[in-house]
Amino acid sequence: MVAITQQEEERRQILYRYKNLLKSCKNIISQEDIKLVRKAFDLSLLDHEGERRTNGEPAIYRTLEIAEIVVSELGLGRTSVICSMLYDIVQKNHISISEVKSLFGPKVTQIIEGLVKVTEIYELNPTLHTENFRKLLLSFADDVRVVLIILADRLFQLRNAGNKSQELQISLAKEINFLYIPLAHRLGMYQVKSSMEDLALRYLEPELYFELEQKLKDSEEEREIYIKDFVAPIRVALDELGIKYKIKARTKSIASILHKMKKQQVEFEEVYDIFAIRIIIKAPEKREKSECWQVYSAVSDLYRPNPGRMRDWITIPKTNGYESLHTTVMGLQDRWVEVQIRSKRMNKIAENGFAAHWRYKGDKGDGGLDNWLQDIREVLESRQDSSVDLIDDFKADLYSKEIYVFTPKGDLKQLKSGSTLLDFAYSIHSDLGDKCIGGTVNQRNVSIRQVLQNGDRVSITTSNNQKPKSDWLSFVVTTKAKNKIRQTINEETVKEADLGKEMLMRRMKNWKIEFNDENIRKLLHHYKYKLAADLYYHIAIETHDLSDIKDILTKQKEEGKTPAEPKKIVIKPQEKGGEDVLIVDENIANVDYSLSKCCNPIFGDEIFGFISIGKGIRIHRISCPNANEMLTRYPYRVVKSNWTAKGSASYQAVLHITGEDELGMVNHISEVITKDLRVKMRSIQVESNAGAFEGKLTVVISNIDHLNNLIAKLKLIKGVSKISRYDTVV
Repeated sequence: MVAITQQEEERRQILYRYKNLLKSCKNIISQEDIKLVRKAFDLSLLDHEGERRTNGEPAIYRTLEIAEIVVSELGLGRTSVICSMLYDIVQKNHISISEVKSLFGPKVTQIIEGLVKVTEIYELNPTLHTENFRKLLLSFADDVRVVLIILADRLFQLRNAGNKSQELQISLAKEINFLYIPLAHRLGMYQVKSSMEDLALRYLEPELYFELEQKLKDSEEEREIYIKDFVAPIRVALDELGIKYKIKARTKSIASILHKMKKQQVEFEEVYDIFAIRIIIKAPEKREKSECWQVYSAVSDLYRPNPGRMRDWITIPKTNGYESLHTTVMGLQDRWVEVQIRSKRMNKIAENGFAAHWRYKGDKGDGGLDNWLQDIREVLESRQDSSVDLIDDFKADLYSKEIYVFTPKGDLKQLKSGSTLLDFAYSIHSDLGDKCIGGTVNQRNVSIRQVLQNGDRVSITTSNNQKPKSDWLSFVVTTKAKNKIRQTINEETVKEADLGKEMLMRRMKNWKIEFNDENIRKLLHHYKYKLAADLYYHIAIETHDLSDIKDILTKQKEEGKTPAEPKKIVIKPQEKGGEDVLIVDENIANVDYSLSKCCNPIFGDEIFGFISIGKGIRIHRISCPNANEMLTRYPYRVVKSNWTAKGSASYQAVLHITGEDELGMVNHISEVITKDLRVKMRSIQVESNAGAFEGKLTVVISNIDHLNNLIAKLKLIKGVSKISRYDTVV
């Protein structure tokens, strides 16, 4: 009977929470939308039937709570609610993407696919390595609602972390600090940001958090009395003006108070702006600004303002849509008080960021967000950057302050604080940046390094002979400028490399030397380059004399004509009465030998031993690029060698892989390798140029058959054109 009562109570709770969700949605969705939301709810309820969370609650509670956060705290609508209910079902393959598309349309499908990608990343590796961070951003850039729903999910996780282990709490709090708080900040979702900051602080610095929390409680009564006395004359003045308004007192978050204490090196009692007064007016949009300034005038007549603390984000809103008028005034008891003045519409946007802005303006009015997402896409599409550089650039942009400068025509341009003339040029157009040689700031000639200030009027001077230089990266600060400079320099390098390749091919034809992989590898080995493109580039810029290259190739060719070529050597197992043969065995005693790193022999390869000076016997493959020289010049130091029947347990192999630069190529390669339980990946390095990629892959395998099987699987990946061990083409 108890179980039935509990079941009925849970059903009532589910229905109650669902109705609350619909109440939150009522102003933003129609009856037709509600039918779709109900359909998504029914699918989720059916899928979670009988399923429970770790705290014993029905799993559907989690789905409904995340959907409630999506609507109530992020200000999103029908599409996001449906996606937040369905993505975990799709993740578990309990409903297919095609079914979602037929039931809910392409937009829901696109967002759910992004959510599933992010969820898969967490399941593979929740520690957020740099490559995972890159994948997260790639998913986010498709539709910003992906990141908003993930934000809701992480906020839910943080709020319900009380019953988790301390290790999981700290791990989650660090992840929130690293990625989601900056994203919430950049999107202008200050309520979500403050909530996350306080919760993360609670788990990362619990003693400090609870100490400040107690101090806020102890001073709460005094604060309320002060606020009541402070706002009383303001209410009288605004009533006389006939302005419709609400006044709220907002206490700073604990994390914000702590930040101020650390920044100003003061104690809790010395933080003067622990609270702020917010005046929210109700006015039509066309009268918002004028009435906000009326309120400001009334407040400044009552209390003396601090001119240095005036912030006008009504005339020029922040990039994330934030609009508000801030002033700090000398209140009662000679105490500074911050006053924020805004309209009801502005307040909604200030609390929920761009999510609320969409509801007022629609997608077309979301220009600032579109520009920000475009910057992210440009960074992500530049595969030359390392993931670490990407994170540094991205996080720097998230926390940067803005400046406003003017073009010669008087158009306003918004840039990151610290931007130079060159950053300005790239913000206008990449070609303008590439050709920039200087310019004028407020009619004064300046160099491309000139740091711009608020209100500067800027013009650019160009030259067709100008080209981007690598040292430009040392003084530009915007992600767009850095990305475009790297991209252009890389394109120039590719052009030079193509020219160098043509020069080498033409000369080798004249020398009657074949242009093939073997000869190119000889040059790479001689000059110690990893990639052929590096060799060709340095030939083009005349780092290497072509006559020297001819000497290298012809000398090695002549030496190759001497007797005892490596292909004629046959390594056979030791026979009775035959020559001594070194048996390569990890358990061998009294013989100092090691596997050579120049060719990484593995069990099953044809091998020979070479007696080195002071390093014992080095085991090489017969196809080793150094074999010719060793076998012809030092035959008396060569030891015939063979493997034991079993060989060692593991060997390192280095593969060279090339192909078309498909999206997610590194991920595809990693998946093939990790699916083979006997293969371990030591490292992977990939570089891309002009739609093609070239990489170096180091794996640990058991024998030559094992390696050949892995190579065959890798060659099946879409976009992969060729795989080779560094000295033998497969």
